[in-house]
Order: sequence, then C-alpha cells, then structure tokens
Amino acid sequence: MTRSWGRHRTEAAGGTLDRYAYAFLAGGRRRVVESAVAALTGQGVLSLRANRLRRTGEVRSTHAVEHAVIAACPRSKRVQEVIDTVGRSQPLDDLARQLVRLGLLSGRRQRTTRSGRRLLAAAASEGSLPRYVLEGPAVLATGPVRHGLLGAATIPDGLGRTLRRMGKALDDDHSSSTDGAPSGGVGCGGSSGGD
Repeated sequence: MTRSWGRHRTEAAGGTLDRYAYAFLAGGRRRVVESAVAALTGQGVLSLRANRLRRTGEVRSTHAVEHAVIAACPRSKRVQEVIDTVGRSQPLDDLARQLVRLGLLSGRRQRTTRSGRRLLAAAASEGSLPRYVLEGPAVLATGPVRHGLLGAATIPDGLGRTLRRMGKALDDDHSSSTDGAPSGGVGCGGSSGGD
C-alpha cells in the first residue's frame, strides 16, 4: 500500500513540475541556474559575452528562479558569480524542499531518488523539455552561451578543494625555497676522495 501511494504521488508530481524542477533532478543547483541562463539568453533578456552576463531586455518571466538570475546581474557579472549567487538563493532552496517533499530528492544530500530518476527517464523519452535541461549546456549550439556556461570555472567541494589548496601551497613553498637557493646546489652523493 505504501508503494502504490508513493507511485501515485510521483505520477501526480510529474504534471506539476516545471523545467527547473527537472533541471534540479538532472544536475542539481548548477543545472537549474545554467538552464535559466540559457532560457533567458534565448528570450533576449540576458546577453552572455566573454563569460559575463548582462541584462539586455525586458523581463517577461514570472518564475522565481529566472528573477533570481536577473537580480544577480544588474550590471555585467561573471557567469560563475551568478551561478554561485543563485545556487544559494531562496528560490532554489524552495525548489529543493518541494522536490524532497514529493520524494524525488533525498533530504540530506539532495540526491535524486529512484522515483526522481524514473520521472527524468519519462521526461527524456517524452521529449517535451529542452535538451539542455536534462543534459546540460554541452548540448547547446556552439556560440557564446555554450562557451560561457561551459567555461565557468568551479572549485570542487570537499576533497577536491582541499587537494587543490594543498597543491598550490606546495607550489608556493617549492618556488620560494628554490628562488633563494645558492647556485652551487647541494650534493647528495659522496665524493671519491683520493686516499
């Protein structure tokens, strides 16, 4: 009985989810922001040139995620700054809570659940969503939007970030110790003196 209730809840959710909910299930917070940027540049509301977003047109959207993206770049802003800012915004927190409540996203780590993956597979086979929502900016046509979204650098979380900092620290230590080293060097082997 619990299984069938969960299945009905998921099926009912499929009718009420928008493209940004599917983007969250497919690629997390970053995919949501990338999808909003792609949609807004397609509508002519934003312009993306040289990894910078700029507002260029009238806002025609009423979606909270799109408003958050537009608000994040009142003037020219780097794409990564917009992704970081909107990724931590209230509209994305609300969207995550909605998906958790529907059983499509796990609460703690915000991973897509089995029900969420089934819903994504159904949406992919239906073909009603833009491909970039499910597959990311790599499927966009070659141009400034694709290049800007793919070129936005991210610092990996957790272990990746720590390793990157350690590597930089080691490079800094190594370069500072060799810059002031005497030109003679230090020998490691013994000399074969004459006896």
